[in-house]
Parts: sequence; structure tokens; C-alpha cells
Amino acid sequence: MAPASSVQKEKVNEHCRVPRALTVAGSDSGAGAGIQADLKTFFALGVYGTCAITAVTAQNTQGVTAVHYLPPEMVAEQIDAVVADIGCDAVKTGMLGTAAIVEVVAAKILEHRLKNLVVDPVMVAKSGHLLLDPAAVSNLAKQLLPLARVVTPNLAEAEVLAQMQVTGTGNWKEAAKRIAGLGARYVLITGGHLPGPAVDLLYDGREFMEVSSARIETTSTHGTGCTYSAAIAAGLARGLDVPEAVRVAKEYVHAALKGAFPLGKGHGPTNHWAGYQAHGAGRTAGCG
Repeated sequence: MAPASSVQKEKVNEHCRVPRALTVAGSDSGAGAGIQADLKTFFALGVYGTCAITAVTAQNTQGVTAVHYLPPEMVAEQIDAVVADIGCDAVKTGMLGTAAIVEVVAAKILEHRLKNLVVDPVMVAKSGHLLLDPAAVSNLAKQLLPLARVVTPNLAEAEVLAQMQVTGTGNWKEAAKRIAGLGARYVLITGGHLPGPAVDLLYDGREFMEVSSARIETTSTHGTGCTYSAAIAAGLARGLDVPEAVRVAKEYVHAALKGAFPLGKGHGPTNHWAGYQAHGAGRTAGCG
């Protein structure tokens, strides 16, 4: 039988189209955060996940013991390879590490005209290990955030980006405005470290919206930020608007925390499968 023509292949691809999301982040050997958490989240939410690895880390639930950054050229090659063949409907960035990697990632997003960029400005691991060179913060703010549809800082990261102390709900609206001024279309400040219900603040440049869920008392919180931002990217890849993608992502993370198990001796991972079972979005993908 003769091979299908390119036109026929394209028709098949459109008929069997699965949403695609690319994560550009570091590898976590413990698989609770980084690209491992992102890919599990993409799968659970019905999205085909691809990755461009920025760094290889030696880490577990207790902390990070070693980091090896890949050459920026290799990061660029991975992005090129994925986009040229598979394509992507959304991009999520996590641990970028160095100013040179931030620069090349921003350049590739522009070159390939990639849409639906979710920037998780990963700066410090839960164990306290520095994951973003201080010299890279300026590159992230000036080169990457203007390309972002959503940026998802926690309170500590919001302080760095907004250049002000962020005490929580008392002044986080001002911080969100400052971060939006850097160019991101939506700012989502996550309030997981605040007491009481887990409340996050979403700002679209005009209006504020709080996204809330009941707090889950658990030590298995490793990778929560990665999972949240990846779930938002998955929603955007599936065609949701930002507020709805954030709402779905919040529900998914809540279920993943509620179903988490005490793996390891430190901060265990969230349970991505529990999130899948609760939400059931993964069953929407596929052909036919």
C-alpha cells in the first residue's frame, strides 16, 4: 500500500487531534516536581505532554543535593525538535536556572510564535535550595514575562518580581498590579502559604478575582506549584479561557493534595492520579 500523502496525514492528524503542551523545566529525580510533575499533570488532564529539559537535579522529598544545567543550545534544540514535528497548543516554563537559558527560551517562544505561555517563576525549592540565579531574574522579568499569558508566582516570588514586601491579602493587589506592569496578561499570586483557606488572587489588568478551596492538611506538598501551573497550561491547550483554566487547575490540585500519600521522609509529592480520578478530564482526549 502506498504511503499516505502529506495532505492525507494532515487530515488524519486533525481528525485525531489531541491537545499538546510543552513544559520547559528541570528534571526532578524524585519525580514530585519539575517535568515529571508537569507531564503527569498533562496526561491526567487529557493533554499530550512534551518537554525541553533545562537542568538535571538530584533531589528527593528532603531536598536538592545537586544541579547540572544543560547548555542553552541544547535547550533550544529540544524546543525546535518538539515544535517542528509535534507542535504545541500551550507552553509552561518552570525551573530555568540561568540568565542564558531564560534568554534562549524567550527567543524560541518568539521565533516559533508560541501562544498560551504560562510562566511559573521558580526561584527557590521547598527545601530552600536556590533554583534561579539572581542575575536571571532581570531576564525573566524583561524578556519572558512580556510573552506570558499567565504568570503564577507564590508570595515569595511575587515579592521579588514586584520589588515590594507582600504580606498577603492586605497588599497583594498592589503586587499583582506591579507584576502585570511587566507585561504578563494575567497574574495569579498563589496564597498556599497563608493561613486559612487556600486562596489565590487572579488579576487580568483590570479586575481581581479570588480563587479559593478548603485547605488540605498534609506534608505531601512537593511540586504543588509545578502541578498548578501545568494544569493551567493544560486547560489553555484544551481551549479554556484563563479564569476557567485556573478554576479547573485549582480543583485538580485540591484533589491531588487530598489524595496525597506520605512517600519519602520529607515533603512527599501530590497525587496526580487522584486529581485525574476526581476531575476525569483525561477521558476527553483522543480520536473519534
